[in-house]
Amino acid sequence: MMGRKPAADTPGLSGRSRRGVKRLLPRTLFGRSLVIMVTPVVLAQLLATWIFYDRHWETMTNRLAYAVAGDIAFIIAQLDRDATANERRWTLVQAARATDLIVAFEPGNHLPPDRRRPRGMLESTLAAALAERVHRPFTVNTQIAYEWHEIRVELADGVLSVMSPERRLYSPTTYIFILWMIGSSTVLFTIAIIFMRNQIRPIRRLALAAERFGKGREVANFKLEGADEVRQAASAFLKMRERIQRQISQRTEMLAGVSHDLRTPLTRMRLQLAMMGDSPDVEELLADVAEMEQMIEGYLAFARGEGAEAVQPADLARLIQEAVSGARREGANVDLSIEGSLHLPVRPNAVRRCLANLLANARRHAARAWVTAHRTGSTIEIAIDDDGPGIPEKMRDEVFRPFFRLDPSRNPATGGTGLGLTIARDIARSHGGDVILADSPRGGLRAVVRLPL
Repeated sequence: MMGRKPAADTPGLSGRSRRGVKRLLPRTLFGRSLVIMVTPVVLAQLLATWIFYDRHWETMTNRLAYAVAGDIAFIIAQLDRDATANERRWTLVQAARATDLIVAFEPGNHLPPDRRRPRGMLESTLAAALAERVHRPFTVNTQIAYEWHEIRVELADGVLSVMSPERRLYSPTTYIFILWMIGSSTVLFTIAIIFMRNQIRPIRRLALAAERFGKGREVANFKLEGADEVRQAASAFLKMRERIQRQISQRTEMLAGVSHDLRTPLTRMRLQLAMMGDSPDVEELLADVAEMEQMIEGYLAFARGEGAEAVQPADLARLIQEAVSGARREGANVDLSIEGSLHLPVRPNAVRRCLANLLANARRHAARAWVTAHRTGSTIEIAIDDDGPGIPEKMRDEVFRPFFRLDPSRNPATGGTGLGLTIARDIARSHGGDVILADSPRGGLRAVVRLPL
């Protein structure tokens, strides 16, 4: 019992085998579909080829070889009956005319004692036929000349040399069959490739439309096409897009009314306080009204999400410079470094607001910030580093929750409204990207905005 592996190891091996098979399969739907279509055809072709060579080749070659061996045996029997040289000469001439063989008799010659063994399937088949029909020492040479094979048989007083054309020992249907298999396979593969490309094209267009919509870009000239299942998926995508756009529009219209309803009483309160004159109580109430207005602006900006703004080609470097300039005007110490040309279809005001929120967070908690932007493969990365206290790693997901603040107080002057990072990530994700927090090499926090091209 000791040393035996547990039975639980077996599923692990089968799992590794399945993973190995999956690695060998193509990654694209077109490749896998083509494999599914081509594999049965290839197997059928291989099976047909095996049956052909196992049956047709063996049967035809044996019959042809035994026919040639029978003609040689008949010639030898006739030569044994001939008494004179003239009779033998007449027999050889008649044999050449009747059997399509070139026959010659070499009196006094003998076959070498070290005769080589037959090589290849044809020589082996012919040797077996000669051994059964002739019953005399012989040699077979299928490489004596192009399309000719030599058979030498030792007689009592010499050697009989027989030159057989290839057509008497080999059927040309072999080449015809191979050419037919290759030609038909090529035609079938071509038709399969064309058909699969036409079937995969609607799926690729659907994936491209979903990707563009996920990045917040316009999906134009998209229509239903392809198989029923593909049309069903495309129809579901279009309905989903309409529902999302309708919800965004309804939310924007509703919040526009809410903004008006909330600002009107605040304006009346501000006017009434202004008419009450100067006093400490009035100043405190005015500060409360200003704080409420700031909070309402933050809440509305979060709920609105800049969804009504249209996507347009923009120079991202210019937007970054404008956001940095705005932060500097508010007193932030920011260094800027932009590598290369950064052009991308975005909502300019939304991206500007995303960067402004991240810079405001750095300005609030750090003495200095560094902004770098560059292109990495198919993504543009904007990194904002600071030398502040940073954010604990276990809290980096929590700070993106709406109204969450690390500062336990609710003072907007020290911790804001708790929506800055939430709005920044919401804007980045609406463009198909994200905002990621990490440790900064400057000692504080690094906020990385990733936007796909």
